[in-house]
Amino acid sequence: MEAVRSAIRLLLMVIFLGYMMIWIMMPTNTFFMHWFPEIHSKTNATYFGKQGAYMLIYSFPILFIATLGCLYLHLGNNNGESGREVKDSRFASWKRPVLVKGPLGIVSWIELSFSTMFIALLIWSFASYLHNMFANISQQAAAQGLQVWEAKLEMSGLMLGLVGNICLAFLFFPVSRGSSVLQLFGLTSEGSIKYHIWLGNISMTLFAIHGFCYIIFWAKTDQISQMLKWEKISVSNMAGEIALLSGIGMWITSLPRIRRKIFELFLYTHYLYILFVVFYVFHVGFSSSCIMLPGFYLFLIDRFLRFLQSQQKVRLVSARILPCETVELNFSKSPGLSYNPASIVFVNVPSISKLQWHPFTITSSSNMDPEKLSVVIKSNGSWSHKLYQKLSLPSPMDRLEVSIEGPYGPASTHFTRYEKLVMVSGGSGITPFISIIRQLLSVANTSSGKTPQVLLVCAFKKSEDLTMLDLILPVSGSTLDISRLQLQIEAYVTREKRSTTNNEKLLRTVWLKPNAADAPVSAILGPRSWLWLGAIISSSSIIFLMLIGILTRYYIYPIDHNSDMIYATTWRSALNMLFVCVSIAMTATAAFFWNKKGHVKEMKQIQNMETPTPVSPGSWLYNADRELESLPHQSFVQATRVHYGERPNLKKILTEKEGSNIGVLVSGPRRMRQQVAKICASGLADNLHFESMSFSW
Repeated sequence: MEAVRSAIRLLLMVIFLGYMMIWIMMPTNTFFMHWFPEIHSKTNATYFGKQGAYMLIYSFPILFIATLGCLYLHLGNNNGESGREVKDSRFASWKRPVLVKGPLGIVSWIELSFSTMFIALLIWSFASYLHNMFANISQQAAAQGLQVWEAKLEMSGLMLGLVGNICLAFLFFPVSRGSSVLQLFGLTSEGSIKYHIWLGNISMTLFAIHGFCYIIFWAKTDQISQMLKWEKISVSNMAGEIALLSGIGMWITSLPRIRRKIFELFLYTHYLYILFVVFYVFHVGFSSSCIMLPGFYLFLIDRFLRFLQSQQKVRLVSARILPCETVELNFSKSPGLSYNPASIVFVNVPSISKLQWHPFTITSSSNMDPEKLSVVIKSNGSWSHKLYQKLSLPSPMDRLEVSIEGPYGPASTHFTRYEKLVMVSGGSGITPFISIIRQLLSVANTSSGKTPQVLLVCAFKKSEDLTMLDLILPVSGSTLDISRLQLQIEAYVTREKRSTTNNEKLLRTVWLKPNAADAPVSAILGPRSWLWLGAIISSSSIIFLMLIGILTRYYIYPIDHNSDMIYATTWRSALNMLFVCVSIAMTATAAFFWNKKGHVKEMKQIQNMETPTPVSPGSWLYNADRELESLPHQSFVQATRVHYGERPNLKKILTEKEGSNIGVLVSGPRRMRQQVAKICASGLADNLHFESMSFSW
């Protein structure tokens, strides 16, 4: 099995390198005058026309990589791999932070290297385009009756648009949550959001300058009426302007100050991506838009699968209410659903907002909690505050409608490869570490392998926030021997000199009644999700090719005979986009409902479950004497030390930690992440390996 995966990995690497070589060669005369005409002459058939060459060069390699990658990931799951536990030490230094503060956030050496290469590609492309286009600019200007600077301005605007297409080609990969391409590179959607932000800023900067160059050119040459032209053939100026305005609207509302203060505005405005893509295709034509088609095609599949999953209401079993305005939601889960620690789900509560979906880290472990999936929500914004108010009423509701998308997370974990783990959290940043601790606790009790020593350093503002530590144990309790996990908890309360928590109102559990329409949380495509996703990508692509082949051969070709000067570009683009949507909807819907049949028995079991007896456990941290008969609670109390009125000395804690291979995980406020990253990057301790767990965008 491993030999097959190695062969697939080698093939994927060769195809990807060839794909990148195309981007490097694209702005050269060799590509335009020799390679592309040769490929075009062999693909300019009556079934696909000019767009056949574009699809073969730009679309096919990525879709093939995504399909083959699904098979690769499926074989890895069947092989019982939870990830490569041992990684080459030569690459460890590449993951160290190099930039800690600044607009890019925390950037590792490997991220900086790839970013530098990408910027170099953009500069190379722009410079090559200008060099080739400016070679005969004087003669071109004279032939068009323009001044040389006017011709250069027009040509520069065109080149900026072409370079912006490079960013657009990669823009949608980071936001495809269940993408096999991200998993192949060891990335997750939540960890890749920053790449989407970087690409979005660069592309919109280039497209904005591209548009302004043409507006200035038209104004100076008395052609301002060109702004209102929608050409039947070739480029449509008005479509490009609509796409640009849509993009600028998303760009402005994505600025950190606006996004964080008026999240609803950012969320709703971002749906303008539909207008942006549609009118972008109308602007450049479907053939040229094949450059960005692969990333958007995979995004459409992912988005439609999320839509299908979001239509099902899931069963909310219980909610644990904490006095620090935090709530833990416990959902019924299909036993066959498996996910790795630090995975996330997107939660929607229609009674609060039908459009808002918020990401939360899963705190449960699929090994330790086979029938429950839990998330912790801190009341920080308006949406989460309304949710807390609904569940913390003196007479709580019997049922709360909730929909879920996910879970999404890493395809593998490597926490057990460390000798020791230091987890640094601030406030609600402790949530991803709860799932990791539960997973390690399960491994320590069920496996003969060695688990790392764990030090959890958590900082809270008030003593009532210490009840967040109660969430380390599931609501149903645990029968595992916690002493087998070498766990030490150092809790810091920064704004209080002593405990001020009211022990009588520490923790309350609200049990909710089942509903016949609710279903357990399950994988959208079942236990063999990677195989099904690969089938959707490949089959939808084949159906799409068949549809455009039939359209071109029996309708468009008899009209234009592969001439781009007869059949309307807008209609051709509209029909092709329609076929993309139809092929994806057909295959994804069929796969979804086929897998949904397997959940019928589980749904019946959930419906017949009796509602548990409501209990209201106290905090194990504050009621240690009363809980001594419970070994799990006793073990946690003995492993915990609380420090009042002080902050953790992170530099001392990290640099004095002994061991040759120490993983440092941090989740919390930006300043805390930057401080930990700076310590790990300073070289004071070469044994520290930094990883940021925060989902901050």
